[in-house]
Order: sequence, then structure tokens, then C-alpha cells
Amino acid sequence: MPNSRKKISVLTACFNEEENIFEIYSQVKEQFDKLPQYDYEHVFIDNDSGDGTVDILRDIAANDSAVRVIVNSRNFGHVRSPYHGILQCRGEAVIYIVADLQDPPEMIPRFLEKWEEGYKIVIGVKEGSEENYLMYRIRSLYYDILERISEVDQIKNYTCFGLYDQSFVALLRTLDDPYPYLRGQVAEFGFNRYAVPYKQPRRKAGETKNNFYTLYDMAMNGFVNHSKVPLRLAGLVGFISAGVSFLTGFFYLIYKLMFWDEFDLGIAPMVIGFFFFSSIQLIFIGMIGEYVGAVYTQVKKRPLVIERERINFDKDREDES
Repeated sequence: MPNSRKKISVLTACFNEEENIFEIYSQVKEQFDKLPQYDYEHVFIDNDSGDGTVDILRDIAANDSAVRVIVNSRNFGHVRSPYHGILQCRGEAVIYIVADLQDPPEMIPRFLEKWEEGYKIVIGVKEGSEENYLMYRIRSLYYDILERISEVDQIKNYTCFGLYDQSFVALLRTLDDPYPYLRGQVAEFGFNRYAVPYKQPRRKAGETKNNFYTLYDMAMNGFVNHSKVPLRLAGLVGFISAGVSFLTGFFYLIYKLMFWDEFDLGIAPMVIGFFFFSSIQLIFIGMIGEYVGAVYTQVKKRPLVIERERINFDKDREDES
């Protein structure tokens, strides 16, 4: 007799999280022990960790058939790996939760409650954070800027923590996007969604894997995927700069003709003007390069990740037989 209970997939991406991985597994399991009306699987996708994360996952999977593990052949980055993991989940809904316990597992019942009410996407939105205050304000400023220049309404203080109906995940599988921006896709595709506010706790243990480059990469990915404003701003500033330069040069020419012997321009204005306009050019050449790089990534059509190993995924076939 087929099982009529709904199956929920929980996806956790990890990289060098040996201090947190058993705790996140235990807390998720604790939540579903209180939800006997659901079957669940907990899918971990490991981004080629160099510590004991994979060994811990092997031990967990050996003792719990609900745990499935994907091990990547190398580190494919903070964008591609979790996205690939979401696409591998086959539950009627997929809950994405990070390994460092900054996404509270106790919100899972609330997500499922709103999903059962008919919402296809239920997301966690930070209304506060115990992280470094300066970093929180910088993130908030970025969300404000992206929201203002984006072609679609973006979701402020949303980090992909949430529940996604399988109908939304099925749409993602059709996109063939080698470097996606999930936060923007949630806003762009228009599925009915519900936002659950929460206060983000501190990282439980270990060090954050984000650095300046990864944060910059995510920021640029958001701009490039959802706004043409930087490109148009480059053209606009170019026209304005050219106009100011022309008027300034014309003014100096007239002034020199009128006061030929008394007027001495000096080197300082030329040096300042040279470096100012050079810096503007470099900024916008870099911005245009971001768009060219995004197009290049799309054209290459590389897979999101290459898997080295799967653990416990054969349980799906056993359950069906």
C-alpha cells in the first residue's frame, strides 16, 4: 500500500563544518519527531570539505536511512553547490537550512504550517541579527540598493532560508542556469509566498566561510542578474563627464586667450582631473566586465557541480520497490 504521508526534503549545504554538522542533523530530526504526519529526508551536500565533515556524515547516514549525502569532487562555491542540492531533492517541499545553525530549525513547523495553508514559498526574513552590527548594517544597505535598482521587487534581509514547494523546484530544473541567484528568482517568478520574521542567532561554532570575495561575488551576482542600471549609469556618467570636460576645457581656453600673460594653469588641476576621470573609467570598465563575465559563464554551459559520491540515495529505489 503506497504511503500517503507527505514527504519533506531538508537541504543543508556544508563546507568544513565538523563542529556543527551533527548538531544541525540532531535539531532537524528533533523537529520532525514532533511532526509524525510527515516523512522526511535530510540531504547534505558537501563542498569537498578538508576536515572531518564527510566522515561525520558517513556515520550519521549509516545509522539513519533518512539522511542522504552528496559529496562534490571539488569546492564549487557558495552559489552553485546549495542550488544543485535543492534540485536533487524530491520531497513535496524542500526546506533549505544552513549548517552553522544561524537558520533556526525550530522554524520548520511554522514553515510547514504556512505551506499547508497554500503558500508555495515560505521564507525566513531577518528582523534582527546577533552577528557583527557593522556587517548587519552593510548587508541591509546592500539590500536597500539592490531593491531600488532591481527590475523586480527584491526581498530585504532574506538569505534563502525557507521552504520551497516542489512546483517551484521543478521550474528551477528547467532553467539551465550555471550561476543562479536564488534570492532573485524567488522574487522574480511570482509564486505566492509568505515571509516569517526571525532574529538570526550567532554562529554556533567554527569560523564563517564567507570572506570579502564571497560577499562581493554574491552582491555582484544580484546586480548583474536583476538590473541594467549599472550599465546605463556607466553611459550616463560618461556623457556627463564628457560634457563637464568639454565645458572646463572651453572655459580655460577663453580665459587663457583673455589673460595670456597672467594666466598660469599649473600642474595640480591636470593631475587631479586625470586621476579622477581615470578612476571613474576603471570603475565602470569593471562593472561592464561583470556583465561580460556573467554572459561568458552562461555561454560555457558548465554543470553546477560534479559529484564524487552519493550516500543513501539508493534508499529511494528500495522504498519504491
